[in-house]
Amino acid sequence: MGKGHVVGVQYFCDRPGPIWYGEGDDMWRIDGEPWPGSLHGTGTEDFFNSSWCPNEIYSHPYFGYARIPHSLGWMGRTHCYRFFSEDPILFERSVRGSIEHGHANTLTLDLASVAYWYQTEPHRAFPALPPKEGRQNMPVIGAVEVHRWRDAWRRSLGNGSKLWGNERP
Repeated sequence: MGKGHVVGVQYFCDRPGPIWYGEGDDMWRIDGEPWPGSLHGTGTEDFFNSSWCPNEIYSHPYFGYARIPHSLGWMGRTHCYRFFSEDPILFERSVRGSIEHGHANTLTLDLASVAYWYQTEPHRAFPALPPKEGRQNMPVIGAVEVHRWRDAWRRSLGNGSKLWGNERP
């Protein structure tokens, strides 16, 4: 609890498959307001001012992509950031920000984020961080692992010659 303003977000995303991750909406609930809150975005790529599935590294003082994947589709690690220097998210008592894991939280992603804010004292004690071992990235997944998963999926459905993606026999 305490008055303040959010000034920035760093977002690290690792995808174990080639599916685009950017349709997760950002949602901000300010001062205890109920879901969906007064600030509800339209997608991760829009929140980080990139749109159209960014495929190149770029830097701007207020937003950018410091890392993009160079592998199968969108599989791999991405790092993007946004600073609200000109448009901070203000709160009087509390703020809660989130970004979906793909639309409606349908994707498996390895995510890490950092939020920057200023807040008046006093405030509640923050929870302890997990130990270092619990904050490491998942191992890198490559095209070979993706093909092994698809092969296992096909076998689980009888290995028919008509199986290709996510269809059923």
